[in-house]
Amino acid sequence: MSDALLTVENVTKVYSRGGLFGGGTFRAVDDVSFTLRADRAEIFTIVGESGSGKTTLSRMILNLVTPTEGAILFRGSDITHLQSRSARMRFMAAVQPIFQNPFEAFNPLSRVDRYLLTTARRFCGATTRAEAERMADNALRKVGLSFIEISRRFPHELSGGQLQRVAIARALIPGPSLIVADEPVSMVDASLRMAIVNLFRTLRDELGVSIIYITHDLATAYYISDRIIVMQKGKVVESGDARAVLENPKHPYSILLKSSVLSLDAVLEGELSE
Repeated sequence: MSDALLTVENVTKVYSRGGLFGGGTFRAVDDVSFTLRADRAEIFTIVGESGSGKTTLSRMILNLVTPTEGAILFRGSDITHLQSRSARMRFMAAVQPIFQNPFEAFNPLSRVDRYLLTTARRFCGATTRAEAERMADNALRKVGLSFIEISRRFPHELSGGQLQRVAIARALIPGPSLIVADEPVSMVDASLRMAIVNLFRTLRDELGVSIIYITHDLATAYYISDRIIVMQKGKVVESGDARAVLENPKHPYSILLKSSVLSLDAVLEGELSE
């Protein structure tokens, strides 16, 4: 068993610019490395503006995009070389995504409970509806909901905050050891934002789930992160303990990010530390 939960080794993703006469290539992610330990859950944050490469990196970690160079290892196994369907299913159960817009994560014509029940059957082997409902209800209660509350309801019948909590519950059903959350609060009302980031802290502390939190929001990054990397144009320009990096950034880009976000000052003064 590897001592590392996740190892990202010198990962690069190169895309073609396209165009009628050829536009060359660009590196969306350029030689990124970091490791998450297997013996300690943490919230590891990837922060950067739009175009920094953070979403491409997250999609490679989820094995949705293949790196051009480098390797991504989950518990010591290269995720791009999972040969069997069972190996791929085990990886998908252990590494769960949460995406930016909860309303895009669910088909508006399908009831929300269908997604939860399907996940219970697909990853947990639930053989009856009652068993699947029990698994779904257990996960929903961890995020402050219940199966009765969401049963037979369509996405538009839930608020953005409720729907994002349902998405988190769905990710919890297989019992993952890692959640990759890409801008999970950017589409949520400000009044609910802290409730969801507090939920991530609870998942870390009480369930032992590590979370890769991808965001451009330095305020929430400061509030919940253990470690952080700052990305600019595909490269990691600064990394380390989250509070040390965000309180005293060294790289000019990190300094610029901090100075351009007024809400971070409020966090530093403790307004979100309740």
